[in-house]
Amino acid sequence: MELLSFGDKGYGDELFYGALITIQLAVFGYLLALVLGIGLGLFALKGKGPRWWAFRAYASVFTGVPSLLVIFLFYFGGAEIVRSVLAPLGVNLRLDVTSFQAGVAALGLVYAAYLGDLIRGAIVNVPKGQFEACEALSVPRRHLWFDVVLPQALRLALPGLANIWIVLLKDTALVSLAGLNDLIAQAKIAAGSTKQPFVFYTAALLFFVLISTLTMPAVRRAAQRLDRGQRKAGA
Repeated sequence: MELLSFGDKGYGDELFYGALITIQLAVFGYLLALVLGIGLGLFALKGKGPRWWAFRAYASVFTGVPSLLVIFLFYFGGAEIVRSVLAPLGVNLRLDVTSFQAGVAALGLVYAAYLGDLIRGAIVNVPKGQFEACEALSVPRRHLWFDVVLPQALRLALPGLANIWIVLLKDTALVSLAGLNDLIAQAKIAAGSTKQPFVFYTAALLFFVLISTLTMPAVRRAAQRLDRGQRKAGA
């Protein structure tokens, strides 16, 4: 256990700060994916027409390409992509993309495709009577979406949202290949320095298992909160 201790004799400090970077990457990447996913789900809600086909094209690209390739694309070509987008607007911006920023952008865009499909499906499965009742009562559209539809859609989508969070958390390990000093990178450095790979890779494994395990009670509490007022089957 001395190898995992904090201070000069162990690598506990490095692993701890690497774990913090991994958590930050996962949280920011997931939040970006969630915001984009909600937007995509609403954008393609009708399931037909140009919007639907544009969404299907986006989803086909980002679900069909390895996440690692997207990470490399943003890390090595992100600055050029931004310059190409801003150049027609007359903006000449020099930008250095860090591995953390590339990881957040890549994970956000990749998993937005999955979340967009999930959220769209959840909204479609909200009973049509909810929309009709709000229309009959002249409920403003802002309240229709934020107070009536989206809370119900969130309840339906919650299991899928939790699964995608866990998968995205595991994919954060890929960003270490772009130079990010996350938990995996720190474990690799420590394993190489001490010639004890089993110790440090096991510690990294236990970290991911712990976060995934803690996710389940949080999801159950969220489900209980979203289920308030719902009539139980057979009641």
